[in-house]
Amino acid sequence: MRRSQVLTVVAATLLVVIAGGLWILRGPGPTAFAGGKKVALVDYKAGNPTGAPASLSNASLVDRGEYLARAADCKVCHTVPGGKEFAGGLGINLPFGTLYSTNITPDAETGIGKYSDRDFLNAIHRGRRRDGARLYPAMPFTSYTYISDADALAIKAYLFSLPPARAAAPANTLMFPFNQRWAMSFWTVMFSRDVRFEPDTSRSLEWNRGAYLAEALAHCGECHTPRNLAFALDNRRKFAGAITAGWRAFNITSDKTTGVGAWSEEDLAAYLSSGHATGHGTASGPMGEVVDQSTSQFAPEDTRAVIAYLRTVPAITSTDLPSTLAPAASPSPKAGGLTADARGKTIFEGACVSCHGWTGESAISPFATLTGAWAVNDPSATNVAQIVISGTRRHTPAEAVSMPAFGDGYSDIEIAEVANYVTARFGSKGSRLTAKDVAELRRQTSR
Repeated sequence: MRRSQVLTVVAATLLVVIAGGLWILRGPGPTAFAGGKKVALVDYKAGNPTGAPASLSNASLVDRGEYLARAADCKVCHTVPGGKEFAGGLGINLPFGTLYSTNITPDAETGIGKYSDRDFLNAIHRGRRRDGARLYPAMPFTSYTYISDADALAIKAYLFSLPPARAAAPANTLMFPFNQRWAMSFWTVMFSRDVRFEPDTSRSLEWNRGAYLAEALAHCGECHTPRNLAFALDNRRKFAGAITAGWRAFNITSDKTTGVGAWSEEDLAAYLSSGHATGHGTASGPMGEVVDQSTSQFAPEDTRAVIAYLRTVPAITSTDLPSTLAPAASPSPKAGGLTADARGKTIFEGACVSCHGWTGESAISPFATLTGAWAVNDPSATNVAQIVISGTRRHTPAEAVSMPAFGDGYSDIEIAEVANYVTARFGSKGSRLTAKDVAELRRQTSR
């Protein structure tokens, strides 16, 4: 064989190996686990799983867009606490720097006021700005790509109905090579599929509606699905839980021990609509924001559809979580929860026990009950420490419940010690957080 032929064979083999490696890295699509035949939306005969719910069928385009924008949780990322809604500027801390969300009000100079329909669809579906520059996937366009054109343009109509706010986002502070925006072209080609939602003909209309809400609009996987080496979603471990913005997004697969497989319909509906489910805990951090700004405003039929979809996500066990949750603790402050340093107990007694109680079952509000919550049963104590640092707030039609932030009042070592005490007393296994761990958690959540 001539040398040129050998080189050709070697080059072809390398291309096949590289292509195979990239294919493996990319992984399956978000609903591939269902296994049924996917068809274009127009060819699905059971009904339309996209759009606003039936209760808004006669609403204006702007009103339908408002519902869809809430389902997509746009406001949380594009609003600085206390700032103008949708005006951007929220810092998103990453291991390699900070990204700032952009202004998506219709301001012509600093917002999206000059965006045409095509410009908007390119941003939502393909991660491409009006000037052609690539967006970073902190904007979840790899999930939003599944939003139908009609729904995306309804969201645009709603955003364009808002008062324009003149507000330029701060400059990103990303390290090299992550600050090379042009490189996102390769990442986007590899990991963004640029396809709209395709219903599964083997599934019901309700299931497909739930899949559309969970995968496209609500983009649940962006927080609850682990990422691969290229920071893209690894759908082989779909919804198995991940660390996001310094908080743990827990397993929401159908696993009955460490997922939500054993939760009742009522439990799941209560958690999505109020941020609390008795015996399972209260939403905090990013999930609390999702509940407040998005899932709590779902129509009841949409909540049921998401639950129907979650029930079918393949079970994956979180091996670092206990198979059984700790029962209520002893009412005696002298029993259990012992740590090497008693300061954690002293802090708990002075700042926490009046709401949470020595048993972990609150006499003040079920929202403050610790018993049964994954946060206190997680040996990493990630969310326990974050709740102490940042506090938590839930709003429901019946009551508004909040826990103050103690991040400014306690040092890193004090927060570590009280978190270790709480997990030892109320969880299945005590954590061993250090001051360094807490400092890193602060860094990840600082905005």
